Amino acid sequence: AWKFPGGLSDPGENIAFTAVREVFEETGVRSEFMSLLSIRQQHNLPGAFGMSDMYIISPLTYDINFCTQECLRCEWLELTELTKTSSTTPITSRLARLLLHGLNQGFDKIDLAMEELPAVYSGRFYQLYHRVLPPGPA
Repeated sequence: AWKFPGGLSDPGENIAFTAVREVFEETGVRSEFMSLLSIRQQHNLPGAFGMSDMYIISPLTYDINFCTQECLRCEWLELTELTKTSSTTPITSRLARLLLHGLNQGFDKIDLAMEELPAVYSGRFYQLYHRVLPPGPA
């Protein structure tokens, strides 16, 4: 079945770094983290390792050099094809539909952008993921 690359964060690892690292490890494709598209909660299912997964990246390179230990095959597919194929999982089909909707209607309609904000600890920052607010007063 077709699926998007993904994996687990290392302890203390930033979500954005995890996304870029996992895509590279599985596919050899260099990428840039863009935003959160969705969050999957499946902690108690086999193979989930008690974790959630989520993210969206934008490729910086397109040459594939995939990990044969994690993938049987790796290739680029058109999103429209991925939304229609029966050779995928329900989550891959749904994410492909979300991505297609974002491409057609704007990602601001579906994704959660990251904003870095100052923490209460001097000189420290954290990342907040949320829908982009329109300009102007709240």
